[in-house]
Amino acid sequence: MAAAPGKCFLVTGPPGAGKTTLIMRVLETLKPSNPSLKIQGFYTREIREGIERVGFEVVTLDGRKAPLASTIISTPESTRWPTVGKYKVDIASFEAVALPELQIKEDTDLFIIDEVGKMELFSSSFFPAVLKVLESNIPLFASIPIPKLGRDIPAVTRLRNHPGAKIFTLSPSNRDAVREQIYTQLVDSLSEQ
Repeated sequence: MAAAPGKCFLVTGPPGAGKTTLIMRVLETLKPSNPSLKIQGFYTREIREGIERVGFEVVTLDGRKAPLASTIISTPESTRWPTVGKYKVDIASFEAVALPELQIKEDTDLFIIDEVGKMELFSSSFFPAVLKVLESNIPLFASIPIPKLGRDIPAVTRLRNHPGAKIFTLSPSNRDAVREQIYTQLVDSLSEQ
């Protein structure tokens, strides 16, 4: 069964537009007004040494963390990891923390996935898990990258074109308006369950 229209909320925008921040702010607003809401998922966070970004980590909504990508990890295994730009992607670490968060449970009200992007998609198990979430009819709030040079990642195109998807394009000038729109539509979607 495909997700009903309006059950898949996708936020996109250029790097640095604030997609992760927007997701976290919507969650911060949602939790106090819906304390019994069961939310599963994860977000990605930059790892910095001083002012330099040296990687990313995946963080579950209950606070578990694992490396996603790094410029500073150098182990015999890391030489075989796929790369995105200067970052080596630790697929095993990502999967160990992120995939359990995408398991569908009877009492789950909402899934958060930040992000469905190139690094995450190196995991061959990740996108099938995302599709299962979409098919579950449980609302999904996710971030996706903006197409680079007019070319989109095939899995991201599939999400964009999903019949239940609502896409919000974020920019520095519309952050507050987009946050309000998503929050309102998400609350409406959750009340329909």
